[in-house]
Amino acid sequence: MKPAYRVRSVVNVVNLSTPLGLLLALAAARPSGGGPRLRGAGDGLLVAGGYRPPVPVASAFTVGNVILVRGDASGLLSSPRLLRHEARHATQYAWCLGVVMIPLYLACAGASMALCGDWASFNPFERFAGLADGGYERRPPRPFLRGRR
Repeated sequence: MKPAYRVRSVVNVVNLSTPLGLLLALAAARPSGGGPRLRGAGDGLLVAGGYRPPVPVASAFTVGNVILVRGDASGLLSSPRLLRHEARHATQYAWCLGVVMIPLYLACAGASMALCGDWASFNPFERFAGLADGGYERRPPRPFLRGRR
């Protein structure tokens, strides 16, 4: 593992974002499955399959070094672009002092929704993680926000 990923892993444990991700995986796992299905994804990342709650609406999301997915973890592991996108979010947790990223992310998602009707297009967290890698298309600002030419 690259030293930068090792540092990211340690920082995300210390800032409590990875423990929070593991708690979410445990709390949201399918009851009949005997707990979350955790799989290593390389670079210190864990993928937890079987996430059930309706929020967030994304098929995959990251908390610390834990990537939570709605279905089986193998779907994410077979998508290198999406895995790379989620890995960038793990790095953002290390930069943003851990769980502080959650309210920052939500504020940016709300601003993006107001600007263009999409929670990702103008959200700097999604843009820095790579919109296309996350499966998002960049939407233009709402018509009343566009400048006159």
